[in-house]
Amino acid sequence: MAARFRFRLEPVRKLREALEREAERTLARTLQVEREVRDYLDGLAEQRSSLFESRRLAAGQVLDLELWRSGERYLVVLERRQLEGYERLRAASTQVAAAREALTLAHRNHLMLVRLKERRALQHAKEQQLREALEMDELAVLQHHHQSA
Repeated sequence: MAARFRFRLEPVRKLREALEREAERTLARTLQVEREVRDYLDGLAEQRSSLFESRRLAAGQVLDLELWRSGERYLVVLERRQLEGYERLRAASTQVAAAREALTLAHRNHLMLVRLKERRALQHAKEQQLREALEMDELAVLQHHHQSA
């Protein structure tokens, strides 16, 4: 009867697989944060361009200085928000890079054990096949001795 293959490091492999899945989820979360910051910055850029568009005057139109000043104040606020947004984007990009690196490492660690398991299973199958061949040879020799006796 053939002995079943049992990989003794299976609990470690399962743990590393779970760590890889967690690293994937972490990367997805950091990518989502980065995407949200980019969307926020795109919204600020749209607000800025729409403000510039609203400040254009048609020929012969009177300039409203109070509206112009409030637009300038709003531009200062938008620029401050953009600077803060770029800082958040830099931090988010750093987190994405770290999460990618962690996923790469987790994947490499898991893949190493998967490949080890495959090699050990193949080695076990070869050893099992060799044992069976030796047993068959022994049976053939015994049967030959039994028939010749």
